[in-house]
Amino acid sequence: MTGSLALTVALAVLIGVSLGLLGGGGSILAVPLLVYVADLPAREAIATSLLVVGVTSAVGALPHARAGRVRWRTGLLFGAAGMAGAYGGGRLAAFVPAAVLLTGFALMMLATATAMLRGRRDGPGRQRRELPVARVLLDGVVVGLVTGLVGAGGGFLVVPALALLGGLPMPVAVGTSLVVIAMKSFAGLAGYLSTVAIDWGLAAAVTGAAVLGSLAGGRLAGQVPEDVLRRAFGWFVAAMGVFVLAQQLPEDLRADPLLWTVATTTVAVAVVVAGVRRIRRRLPPPPASSDSNTTGKRQDSM
Repeated sequence: MTGSLALTVALAVLIGVSLGLLGGGGSILAVPLLVYVADLPAREAIATSLLVVGVTSAVGALPHARAGRVRWRTGLLFGAAGMAGAYGGGRLAAFVPAAVLLTGFALMMLATATAMLRGRRDGPGRQRRELPVARVLLDGVVVGLVTGLVGAGGGFLVVPALALLGGLPMPVAVGTSLVVIAMKSFAGLAGYLSTVAIDWGLAAAVTGAAVLGSLAGGRLAGQVPEDVLRRAFGWFVAAMGVFVLAQQLPEDLRADPLLWTVATTTVAVAVVVAGVRRIRRRLPPPPASSDSNTTGKRQDSM
């Protein structure tokens, strides 16, 4: 048990780094860690993850706030609406089969990753405006509803919602997302505490390690270029989405090496294609041909 506790605490640092750097991924990492490494029952693992992610997000938001990377009005409104949506989603989850929930969760992650990797098509002027209150509340309720259904903290949806729909710069979306996640995590934890007992010693150890990781991730977030940060988040969510989707396959298919070979090859090809496209976009445009210059001069002379 001592070895598993040490490994759990060590890996918990990654939860904090993910939250501090990317503004999401905490619950996606925490629940499997607590279930498969710490050997907690699923409901206890979810409740403990909400505590860990809530505290870690609140502390991780501090360096972002000091650096001016938190949009407080948007974050508080989005978080309040998300709490209401998460409550409704949690109530609806009792009527939806677990396999359906997790499959929808994985597909939404893949769609989110695609949107993040493509990025915004808008100009930089869109990044400065405040979102209308109605839009913030609507987006918050929808994201909260989805995250309440699938039992995750929601950073993987909050960051894209703020960055793509809200037009916030990626570092600001990350910092604001931490405020939203903290609010929703504490609300979810309050609902679980009436029916689930938490191992407070384990929770404190994991939370402490995650907090240290979040502070390190928050420092890194201010030094990583926005485009790199957005793409890292996109690939991270894509990888986790593929993993969750694979877990829903029948056991005989999951054990088939051919399936994993095809999946690995597909991911590798996607990475190469994305890299080639990025390089092409950065190449300077080809110079105008001499024929076109000559034609232009002839037209001018006429």
